[in-house]
Amino acid sequence: MHRLLFVPLATVLLVTACAQAPGKGSSVARGRVDESAVNAIYADVDRAARTADEAIARTLTGEGAGAAQALAAARELLTSAAGRCVATPGCEIERVLLAQDALLERQARALIERDAGDHPTVAKDAAPEAGVSGGAAAAIPEAARSVALLKGKDLRQVITMNASVKAALEEWLTWLRPNLLEAHENYQFLRPKMWPAYEQAGLPEALLFGILAKESGAKVHAVSRAGASGPLQFMYYTGARYGLGRDATGFDTRFDPAAASRANVAYLNEQFRTFNNSLELALGAYNGGEGRMGRLSRNGSRNFWDPAVFNQLPPETRDYVPMVLAAAWLFLHPDEYNLHFPTVDARPSTIQLAHAQSLNELAICLGQDGNGRGWFRTLRNLNPRYDANVRIPMGTRLDVPVAAAAAYGRHCVAGPLQLLSQDLHDATPPLAPPAQRNVATTGNTHVVRKGETLSAIARKFGCRSVQPIAAANRIRGPHYSIRPGQKLVVPSCHA
Repeated sequence: MHRLLFVPLATVLLVTACAQAPGKGSSVARGRVDESAVNAIYADVDRAARTADEAIARTLTGEGAGAAQALAAARELLTSAAGRCVATPGCEIERVLLAQDALLERQARALIERDAGDHPTVAKDAAPEAGVSGGAAAAIPEAARSVALLKGKDLRQVITMNASVKAALEEWLTWLRPNLLEAHENYQFLRPKMWPAYEQAGLPEALLFGILAKESGAKVHAVSRAGASGPLQFMYYTGARYGLGRDATGFDTRFDPAAASRANVAYLNEQFRTFNNSLELALGAYNGGEGRMGRLSRNGSRNFWDPAVFNQLPPETRDYVPMVLAAAWLFLHPDEYNLHFPTVDARPSTIQLAHAQSLNELAICLGQDGNGRGWFRTLRNLNPRYDANVRIPMGTRLDVPVAAAAAYGRHCVAGPLQLLSQDLHDATPPLAPPAQRNVATTGNTHVVRKGETLSAIARKFGCRSVQPIAAANRIRGPHYSIRPGQKLVVPSCHA
């Protein structure tokens, strides 16, 4: 009975959108953009996707009561959003359809699992490399099953231990060893957000770690020179194909570790189907583009190491694939290489802010209590929506590990460290003389560089808050999101 619940959700939306597709007479050309209306549509799309996902989960766990009604409501909301989108100036119908495509992928996978008749739940304390067997192996798509061997000790059956992979192992174990250890520590805190998507798809945790280690070092806010963003380094248009992009608040969900992990799973499963379940070709497509990989491999008829493929790839891709494979291998076999990954207490918890505090202030007052390296990176990774320099309102709940939650109660609610962190945050560097070039009485422009925040730019130009620059550039709080390469108008904050 539940099979029919999944089909209309896509059918109605696609018919509605295609029938009203704007073509050359796009909504942007017909009128002025109403950002509030567009954001409301995008918010409805996100809400419909969440509702449908929850209904699918309830169906798979045998809690079918109400699932049909929830899916029907999600369908109606998506259909309404599609119709409003094509009629609203500035609304991108592609975003609605791409979000629906990602949802269809999850629905199809859920149908396969349901028809397999066995949906085991992995215990929360299960070992990371526990293998998939029995009903679990039968419940995942064929493409995912071929790669699930990465979880076991038969890894050599999947990874070719050739000179390229051995050279990558040497790099990870020498000058890149600190990077690998840091990536592993970062990943342990991110695991509750990123691993569930892989676990649900039957993909190996080692693969997730290998990609994270090479792409970003498991740093959520990483941005490449080419503009790839987030822990799994999605380019904007690739991310949009899998439902990533700016949400109703302006936050770029490529920086959301859970959303990025789901998109990464959808992308890899798509490439496994295209490239005959080849792990190396799927990784090569992730880095170098599926078009190039498809042409060189003849859609999977040649393997990645074939000279006709490997020798025609750009150096970055020839390096990328072995490095990911080597990191995944080390994740499963550290003892063989005298490699000792750090062990941390990564159990998730939350805190509710007793005062308006920035992530910077929290990192100062928490100090190294419970974490010898300090908590700044972990705070940023677990709460990617917040600018580290901007105070977050009192009462806001933040995700933190249990050790940080305990330290928060000891140091950040009251006392000398809380006052010290507040004092340091409120410190304002001396203002530059008005005659300097970077302060103009009639305003100035600034091109955002990688890693800059709006508050840092405001301080550079002598502004006591981000408000003047935000207002001049229509940047909305509370997150005040900016991106590398963005040109900002900077009004004179003093003259």
